[in-house]
Amino acid sequence: MDEQIIVDTAAAHAATGVAPGTLRVWLYRRHLTHHGRDTAGRDLVDLAEVQARVVAKAA
Repeated sequence: MDEQIIVDTAAAHAATGVAPGTLRVWLYRRHLTHHGRDTAGRDLVDLAEVQARVVAKAA
């Protein structure tokens, strides 16, 4: 099983190029699992899950 790497939407954007707003829409539409919020109130996501969604959308 792959280890989860939980990051905020800004870090997910930096790693994948997906805009933070797009990530928030994916969270709202439940295309991504919401892993809570950090102390600054930013949404947290699993980086591998974001990368998998990017690959699936590209196919």
